Amino acid sequence: MARSVLDGLFRLDGAGAVVTGGGSGIGLASARLLRAAGAAVTVLDRQVPADPLGDGIDATACDVADAAAVAQSFATIAERQPVDILVNCAGIAIRQPAVELDMADWDKVVSVNMTGSFVCAREAAKHMIAAGKGGAVVNIASIMGLSGGIYPNVSYQTTKGAVVNMTRALAIEWAPHRIRVNAVAPTYVRTPFIQALLAQDEVMRKIEERTPLGRIAEPEEVASAVLYLASPAAAMVTAHTLPVDGGFLAQ
Repeated sequence: MARSVLDGLFRLDGAGAVVTGGGSGIGLASARLLRAAGAAVTVLDRQVPADPLGDGIDATACDVADAAAVAQSFATIAERQPVDILVNCAGIAIRQPAVELDMADWDKVVSVNMTGSFVCAREAAKHMIAAGKGGAVVNIASIMGLSGGIYPNVSYQTTKGAVVNMTRALAIEWAPHRIRVNAVAPTYVRTPFIQALLAQDEVMRKIEERTPLGRIAEPEEVASAVLYLASPAAAMVTAHTLPVDGGFLAQ
């Protein structure tokens, strides 16, 4: 009996999920875990990987910074599966000191991390509201949205802070439709996104020393938090940002 109760809490059978930025890293790990939990999953990414993402996972090429393309992609996805869950994982970083950051680069980061997250959430919510079943949006924020960080990266930190408060605002607005909106705030994660940092021993040593658990995260550890927030286990959780950071923010 206990086993069946637990299975029910974290199963997503019959649900449909869209994962942006799902071609690699946290997005891919999340897509695979949601699929393993029973959801039909479609990944949106600027470039669809040539290799299969996993059994039953579909992929659609889409730039989340293009609002018209996002709307069309969601309309197409909704024809073949429900849109019950959105994982907003697409993101970029341009690491420059503030006084050296070109405005074109600032705009690129804002267009993907902040505007792209909003546009995808808006399109997903339209389908959720029309279906009348509620839904779950899980935004991928960052510890940099809750702190000043330890390295210059102002455009990334600013947009991830916006994602944290966007999460709160949309959670309140969409609660009457039974759409829960939460966020995960990961620490540094072993993905291609931080490949340049992984190659620098001194940088990694500083990050690990700053983290009470003494290491960076694996993408599957962040995906577990995504599954929780998307699942019936979090039915009473909304407007929350869950750090997955090894204690980074506690210091």
